[in-house]
Amino acid sequence: MTPASPPSSPAASVLDLAPVLPVVVVSDAADAVPLARALVAGGLPAIEVTLRTPAALRAIRAITREVPRAVVGAGTVITPEQVGACAAAGARFLVSPGWTRSLLEAMRGVGLPFLPGVSTASEVVALLERGVREMKFFPAQAAGGTGYLRSLAGPLPQARFCPTGGIGPTTAPEYLSLPNVGCVGGSWMVPADAVTAGDWTRIEQLARAAAGLRDAGGTCR
Repeated sequence: MTPASPPSSPAASVLDLAPVLPVVVVSDAADAVPLARALVAGGLPAIEVTLRTPAALRAIRAITREVPRAVVGAGTVITPEQVGACAAAGARFLVSPGWTRSLLEAMRGVGLPFLPGVSTASEVVALLERGVREMKFFPAQAAGGTGYLRSLAGPLPQARFCPTGGIGPTTAPEYLSLPNVGCVGGSWMVPADAVTAGDWTRIEQLARAAAGLRDAGGTCR
C-alpha cells in the first residue's frame, strides 16, 4: 500500500483490502505476532492495533517486522504526538475516533493513509471540504447505524466509510451492502478469551468467517 503525497483520498486502499478491519487491543506484546498471523491466514490482512494499552506500539513494531503480509495500522490516534510515534513504529495507516484541525494536519503531514472519525453530516462536509473522502463512522450503531449512512449517501455520495462500533457478524452484511461503505471495523473475531488462551486457530476460523462476509453483504468497493 503506497500512498500518494499529499493523499487526495488517503485511506482508499485500507477500505478495499478486506470486508472487515479487525480492531485489536493488545495487552501483551508477545501476542501480537501470532495474533496477526492468525488474522492474515484467515483472510484479514489489514489490522488496526488500538493505542489503548502500553503494549500497542511494541505490538505494531513486532507485526511490521515479523508478519510481512499484514498491513498493520494504529487506531485510537487522538494527538499529533501519537501520529509521529505510530509512524516511527511502522504503522501503515492511522485511524482516529474523531478529528481536530491539528490532528488532521499531523496525519496529512506524516504521509500515511488515514481514516478520521465522524458521526455527523457536518463533520463529513468539513472533511470533504479539506479533500478527505474516506472516513471512519464512529460509534456506528449508537450514531444511527445503517439508516444514518444510507441517508448520507444521497447528498454526500463522494464520502466513503468504515463504520465501527457495536458491529458484529449479524449486522455487518447490512453495512457492507451500502454503496458508501467500503468495509466495517469490529473486534468479534478477536475475542479476549481466545487471545488470553492463545487459541490462534479459533481466531483464524473467526477471521475466515468475517472475510466471507464480502459475499454475504456485497462487495467491498
